[in-house]
Amino acid sequence: MKLTQVKGNTWVIEANQFIPLYRLPENRCILLDTGLREEREELEETLLQAGLTPAGILCSHAHIDHCANNGYLQEKYGIPVALTAPEAGMCSNLLTLKCYMLMLTPKMVAQDLGAMVHAPDVVIPSQDGPFSFAGAEFQIIQTPGHSPGHICTVTPDRVCYTADALLSCEMMQAKLPYSLNHQLAWTSREKLRALDCDAFIMAHRGICSQVGELIAANDALTLRRAGEIRQLVQDWMTASQIVHGACQYYKLLSHHPRRALRFERNIRFFIEFLVDRGELAMEVRDGITMYRNTQQKALR
Repeated sequence: MKLTQVKGNTWVIEANQFIPLYRLPENRCILLDTGLREEREELEETLLQAGLTPAGILCSHAHIDHCANNGYLQEKYGIPVALTAPEAGMCSNLLTLKCYMLMLTPKMVAQDLGAMVHAPDVVIPSQDGPFSFAGAEFQIIQTPGHSPGHICTVTPDRVCYTADALLSCEMMQAKLPYSLNHQLAWTSREKLRALDCDAFIMAHRGICSQVGELIAANDALTLRRAGEIRQLVQDWMTASQIVHGACQYYKLLSHHPRRALRFERNIRFFIEFLVDRGELAMEVRDGITMYRNTQQKALR
């Protein structure tokens, strides 16, 4: 893995996603996320080659590509992990993790997400503001939406790690951008406009100095995908019919149940977004919830 300096003591490890770190005296560092389980050995080797020893983990949120190595590094190096309360609760056991991958069976959750189970040492306050951790002073911005307790972190170098609150330019063609709550994620993105930072790091491989246009592009992507899914709804349809139509439209034709179930979850979150915006109506017929595009005349 490549280790790249962003500014001052703020660096990124270029893994499947960017894993930022903040360097401390005496060759120690604070990791802002820890990546995938499959990246564990490479992550440790990268730190070893740079002469760095982890001193703490300030985690943005409890998703598999951001915290799968938290517990391992916590135990191996005897270092503290910090998470917000909602994210800490998510990682507490396999059943709470099922709330993250709600479409997967309990056995699948155990197999795919078991590495995420751990208990943080520090619970990050639920408000924006300064946060002292492992020998450094950070600024925390609460940005829920992508996940329940997602945060963005500003390092002492005035570098903001947006994690998954903001997609990078190279992700603007994402077929199903994920958010647990798209409207709340939208609101959280708006908070980033006011930040006076010299650089912004997006987890999925992006670094820039200004985010205004990128926020607008993220908003446009959400509306574009929501509009495409809404247009697929002809007369009254079940959620499963909408999911089938969306998978056909985006050519998400996986033969692997786990991937297909993740696609279904992401599409359902767009359905919820459209219902809350009044762009899809709901009606129950014979015990089954049906959806209709409110911009089209219903057939009876």
